[in-house]
Amino acid sequence: MRFKFEKLLIWQKAMDFGEELNLSTSNFPQKELYNLTSQMMRAVDSIALNISEGSIEQSKPEFSRFMGYALRSLAEVVTCLHKANRRQYYSEDQFNLYYDQAYELMNMMIAFRKKISNT
Repeated sequence: MRFKFEKLLIWQKAMDFGEELNLSTSNFPQKELYNLTSQMMRAVDSIALNISEGSIEQSKPEFSRFMGYALRSLAEVVTCLHKANRRQYYSEDQFNLYYDQAYELMNMMIAFRKKISNT
């Protein structure tokens, strides 16, 4: 690994989460392709993208700002998960799995943001 963000567990988890959700949306109805599917994919990809972009910044406040963007994208993903669940595109077990993964990632990201802000 040559880029420092590739070593970050939060980046790795965000990448895995994005790929898992990408696979899950293949079961959504075709009518959602340009709506919920597209929105969810942009939001989940934005999590890892903002973590990596922020890691390149030289100042900790800038990195913290990008972590804030990543957290907002994660919140958007959670709302998309709720929308998909209400539309019955996920089973309860699937929804709970993705929701729990999102919650774990959020806690990791918040802890990381606090760490970089305090050092």
